[in-house]
Amino acid sequence: METESEPYVRLATLRQLHQVVAELNTARSLADTLQTVADGVITGLGYELSAVNLVRPDGDLVVAAVAGSAGAEALMAGRVGSRASWERRLSMGERWGDLCFISHTEGWVLDDDDVPQWHTAGPAPRFPDEWHPMDRLFAPMYTAANGGGELLGVISVDRPRNGRRPGPWGQEALQMYAFQSAIAISNARLRANMQRALVRLEREQQALRASEESFRQAFEYAPSGMAVAEMGGDQHGRLLRTNDALCRLLGRPASGMRRYSFSDLVHPEDIGTLLRTSAEGGRAELRLARRDGSYVWVSLRNSVVADTADGPRFLLTHVEDIEERKRHELQLAHRASHDSLTGLPNSAELRARLGARLCSRPAGSMADAYASSATLSTDPRAPHGFRADAKEPFDGLDGFEGGPPPPFDHHVHLVAPADGPADDGSKGLAVLFCDLDGFKSINDRFGHNTGDAVLIEVARRLTSGVRDGDTVARLGGDEFVVLADGLGTADAQDLAVRLRNAIIPPIRVEGRAVRVGASFGIGWASCGMSAEEVLESADQRMYVEKRSRSKANRRAAG
Repeated sequence: METESEPYVRLATLRQLHQVVAELNTARSLADTLQTVADGVITGLGYELSAVNLVRPDGDLVVAAVAGSAGAEALMAGRVGSRASWERRLSMGERWGDLCFISHTEGWVLDDDDVPQWHTAGPAPRFPDEWHPMDRLFAPMYTAANGGGELLGVISVDRPRNGRRPGPWGQEALQMYAFQSAIAISNARLRANMQRALVRLEREQQALRASEESFRQAFEYAPSGMAVAEMGGDQHGRLLRTNDALCRLLGRPASGMRRYSFSDLVHPEDIGTLLRTSAEGGRAELRLARRDGSYVWVSLRNSVVADTADGPRFLLTHVEDIEERKRHELQLAHRASHDSLTGLPNSAELRARLGARLCSRPAGSMADAYASSATLSTDPRAPHGFRADAKEPFDGLDGFEGGPPPPFDHHVHLVAPADGPADDGSKGLAVLFCDLDGFKSINDRFGHNTGDAVLIEVARRLTSGVRDGDTVARLGGDEFVVLADGLGTADAQDLAVRLRNAIIPPIRVEGRAVRVGASFGIGWASCGMSAEEVLESADQRMYVEKRSRSKANRRAAG
């Protein structure tokens, strides 16, 4: 089972990984990119030594960059290993996705081949997953995802800082980093070719036609999308020319693309990002519309080119498909914010969602009473977004009689509904704190595997018993929390009864039926409270409810 601190450790690792991936695209040259790749393994992935082996035109691999050891760099940098030796290595060992791990127990057969390598002396492993000094781990880089393209190079790593072989999290991080490194190296080569072409266009007036042909081929056959757009004038931004890669990416014919600009194709939520991107040297990550109505994440990078020395200027835009990277980022972010056992939002995500609904100003203030008395309107003529057809001026705040209202934000303040006989039918955000009864005895009698299965089934039953839009989270151990908005006091009590009744039926695990009970405490989120205060209030009410029932009524049967 995942520890409570593990999501925070993973989130910190994710931030480091995002940082080193971002740095890959800031290098100015291919050499800088290669060294940045090697350095990123050290700073972002937790290894002490890394080397980038790049495929040369003749097929052999040269050590193009080394990080982590001056001695290793002096010995290995610039040395060449034959393609046959590398193919032998990559065909051996264990396959961890696209990664290749060769244990010290079988790597001895490679000691005499011509691949440059560096090893440090060290003790034999003391436990099964400890890293041995003679272990080898390689991350191949391909020109396409999932190893479907040509081999671009190989990242070799050594000496994890924690002294252990990487687990599934570390393996996926290294694999994703190798994928992003391959894109960065390919782009660095493409940028170098494009920059050389642009220099020739500026300096070689007599070779303009040949330079144009070189540019045309680089544009048309670029592996990622390219577009030329008008710059300045009434038609600023209109697409004049698009390459085949961009047309395939968006599923649109080249003739149809000439009717659009990028502002016509961008996702409505990303139009601000596009407008904030400067025309020259600007870059942005946003979504563009495909012909079928779906959207794809891309990275836009702009450059300015001139037709002649004094002629019109055009905007050259490089469009890179980053859908796969965004998908990986969302997966990693989901793992950092969700419980690995049940798939429910974890404690940190629960507090974030609850905190997003609360503000520090209590909802009972006079200003909020005024804000709640006015209906928000989309009519631009209504001052500050309030109802335009109000019959009478507001006369409830000193200094604002008959005048325009103060500029409140559009935050909907949370107020706990009235309880008991004075229930006025008001609604609020209910926080149901659930603690399982009898769960510890199941763990003690049948083991943690049975306990985990019970937690998974309880999570499923809770999720099935709430509405779409409600939140069911696992706070930790056998504690769950439900956030349900728009409920009154009676509604929340009915919901607690339904959820308790859903949990009580027997749960079959490995041929046996076990039962747990549940105690619920109902709290209410109210502005002026912190998320911790709201959860603590619901927790306390849960313990009051648990103590109010006899032990016999709370005990679960196994």
